Amino acid sequence: MRIPIVSGIAIGILLAGCSTEPIAPSATVTTLAPDAERWFSLSWEPIPEKDGTHVRLRGYLGNTYGEAVGRVQLLAQALDTSGNVVDQKIAWVPGAVPAFERVYFEIPRVLGAHRYRVTVWAYERRKFF
Repeated sequence: MRIPIVSGIAIGILLAGCSTEPIAPSATVTTLAPDAERWFSLSWEPIPEKDGTHVRLRGYLGNTYGEAVGRVQLLAQALDTSGNVVDQKIAWVPGAVPAFERVYFEIPRVLGAHRYRVTVWAYERRKFF
């Protein structure tokens, strides 16, 4: 009876040690795709929301690579005057981004700040859509 309990505890500890924490965005971690700056262009502008404390970041994501991409996630970060992140949000780009084209995006309810940063957090290359 003692052996199954000890074995169960040992297996539980082993499995807990194998789990990994998901990577979270921060001031220094702004993408899961290091090649994103090479293959995408981003332009955006902050538009004040009606509540007076948030902005809506709206703009365009351009795909400069010769393949369509999908499941694109953008990371929007609000930065204070020292460059510290005061708010952040990950938002999906709707649909696919065709090769050599651009798509419109909006990221609502980002806290008003001194400046903003938008980066491609993650994406998938696909040869079909």
